[in-house]
Amino acid sequence: MSASSELTLVRLPATVALHARPAGAFVRAAASFAATIEIEANGRRANAKSILEILALGADGGTELAISASGDDAAEAVADLARLVAGLS
Repeated sequence: MSASSELTLVRLPATVALHARPAGAFVRAAASFAATIEIEANGRRANAKSILEILALGADGGTELAISASGDDAAEAVADLARLVAGLS
């Protein structure tokens, strides 16, 4: 399998900020992939496998997130993480 790069945009649900609990779920999901994964919000970029970096994004409900990944499982990682974000409540 060849390495690939993927990018998708997803909006946080209006009632959900990317605080400790949702950020923890995101980091646990991201850590299950071998790909290098980054998330961008509010003009800041973070390693998706670092809870501290994700919390520092300060992403409130309704914020658009750019999720990017590179590696063999990049497409699966981006799709799964986008689904996770869309389903947060």
